[in-house]
Amino acid sequence: MIITRTPLRISFAGGGTDLPSFYRHHGGGAVASAAIDRYIHVIVNEKFDKSIRVAYSRTENVDHLEHLQHPIVKEAMRLTGVHDSVEIHTIADIPSEGTGLGSSSTFTVGLLNALHAFRGVLKGPAELAEEACSIEIDRLGGALGRQDDYIAAFGGVDYFEFRPDDTVRASPIPLSNLHREGLSDHLSLFYTGVTRRAEGILKTQSERTTANLDALLRMRDLAGAARDAIIRADWAALGETLDEGWRLKRGLAEGITTPEIDVQYAAARAAGAYGGKITGAGGGGFLLLLHPPEASHQIAAALSPMQRLAVRITPEGSRILFVGR
Repeated sequence: MIITRTPLRISFAGGGTDLPSFYRHHGGGAVASAAIDRYIHVIVNEKFDKSIRVAYSRTENVDHLEHLQHPIVKEAMRLTGVHDSVEIHTIADIPSEGTGLGSSSTFTVGLLNALHAFRGVLKGPAELAEEACSIEIDRLGGALGRQDDYIAAFGGVDYFEFRPDDTVRASPIPLSNLHREGLSDHLSLFYTGVTRRAEGILKTQSERTTANLDALLRMRDLAGAARDAIIRADWAALGETLDEGWRLKRGLAEGITTPEIDVQYAAARAAGAYGGKITGAGGGGFLLLLHPPEASHQIAAALSPMQRLAVRITPEGSRILFVGR
């Protein structure tokens, strides 16, 4: 039996510039993001017969890999060479779809890590991230960015550069334990109560790359500004960077924001938040806010009855928790 734990993520700035339609043709993209202490666990266990059992929001029992309906599981098994005699379970801390925390990529990275370990193979974070991108973007044709797979694999707080030749430079942002805890103290997530599929929004955004070019170029610069603010521990500046990025992001495609989200964000700012954004592609999920720690209760009251999720930055990416029989 193999058990892996892989973190979900928040993105501070640069989201959208990790789409191939942008970084391949406009000098590369850049994103500053962080892994948080909410996870997806993947359990892989050997079955005594040759069949395959996969349990997620539904359960599949099949005799042959080609009969499996879950596209990511099917492609991950093909890639890792696990073709039969296996049982796969997933457990998510957060609803597994439509929350903007990168759950699909977190699942893919964690599953690959588990399946490789099941075959006695250990893969580093860069390999896991690249294989996950290959499955989600190349094999399955998803209109997705690449940041989610990388932050899930690497963990911590990172500045990723996505180059026109599809190579990626991962630069962990150096933080002491105290510094990392300070950043965590300034973070809150508030659940909008709305989930949505990112695919449609990102597809439209990708198609509008040329029309949005000026905004995307500025958003790429903001990733560097976010990195620098984190290094300086200038949380007010980081919040202002998120605010500018959110104002730019709202214009990239229809559906990224809603009147309700705009009201909620304005209320959070009035209650003391430095800045924030909707996580992921937009349209729902979680509202990420940067704020003074002492303002957290005031902001929560202003956003009531929205559920506040206090999160911490985690330094670890996808890891193997257990190996046994």
